[in-house]
Amino acid sequence: MAPAANINARVAGMTPYQPGKPIEELARELGITDIVKLASNENPRGPGPAVRAALERAAADLSRYPDGSGYRLKAALSERLGVPAEQITLGNGSNDVLELAARVAVSPGTEGIVDEHAFVVYPLAVVAAHGTLVTVPSSRWGHDLGGMRSRITDATRIVFIANPNNPTGTWVSEAEITAFLDAVPRSVWVVLDEAYCEYVSEPEYPDGIRLLARYPNLIVTRTFSKIHGLAGLRIGYGVSAPDFADLMNRIRQPFNTSSLALAAAEAALGDREFVATSKALNDAGMRELTDGLDALGIEGIPSIGNFVTFDCGREAMPLYEALLRRGVIVRPVANYGMPRHLRVSVGLPEENERFLRALRDVM
Repeated sequence: MAPAANINARVAGMTPYQPGKPIEELARELGITDIVKLASNENPRGPGPAVRAALERAAADLSRYPDGSGYRLKAALSERLGVPAEQITLGNGSNDVLELAARVAVSPGTEGIVDEHAFVVYPLAVVAAHGTLVTVPSSRWGHDLGGMRSRITDATRIVFIANPNNPTGTWVSEAEITAFLDAVPRSVWVVLDEAYCEYVSEPEYPDGIRLLARYPNLIVTRTFSKIHGLAGLRIGYGVSAPDFADLMNRIRQPFNTSSLALAAAEAALGDREFVATSKALNDAGMRELTDGLDALGIEGIPSIGNFVTFDCGREAMPLYEALLRRGVIVRPVANYGMPRHLRVSVGLPEENERFLRALRDVM
């Protein structure tokens, strides 16, 4: 029998995650060096000075394995969030925690529910865990919580909700999410992905951590990749009921978070000034982008994250490629079922200006 036949057929049918195009790749392809990357919702400032100092200190012990329990970071998160450390699961990015949650909850013959335009890692996690994927149509580019509730059956084990949602930037209010959680059977796990929560100013936006005491079937995930500027170090966390956190920690890979990531995340958590300044920069940049898109007559989806997804009015890939030739990397989102849209991250003022100038040229 050929080796290719001895594989998991479900894996063979999956499409790999497509990240934003790296700067180095575009430089190789087109031979240009003046490149702006606004594709991956990163903090354009990079990490703060406290993080850089922590990384320098931690580098002295790179020959040692990291603390597999992440004790110091868990203690810092416990104090900040007001939850016991045994409710926290650390991951190699919050993606790691999302996959762990699916692996704990899902098994053959069971189902996981996702929104049609939600983060592509959710369906990957459900399918890889041998579950059946149930996709619910969006409502105005956002989660239709009523539609998701109506699709819950005895086979449902997990529901993924991004708040705000990537790639659309839409969100659900505290009243909406609590009504949903009130209606969901306690036997169904609900993952609330709050990767962009630090960017949000909306007064009706829910704090998932605060809801955990009321809903023991809730799992909240967050990341240091976005406003904290640590995307390259890959570290995030989940907060859940202690029993569920224990199960995720049983299947978590040993040393799934590096010593550098642990040290950087602890320092980032304590640097509130850096977070506040990053949010202010993002607020100003979001206004600049939305005003610029409006001036071009381009419809953007209202977003409360650090990105805007906009309708190109036609197939988006030619515009994406034309922007690449001008050294501007944004994100095509056809793999999210949005072939007419592109997503642009909020950058530094000069990067936002360059994107808008390039978009005006290619339109």
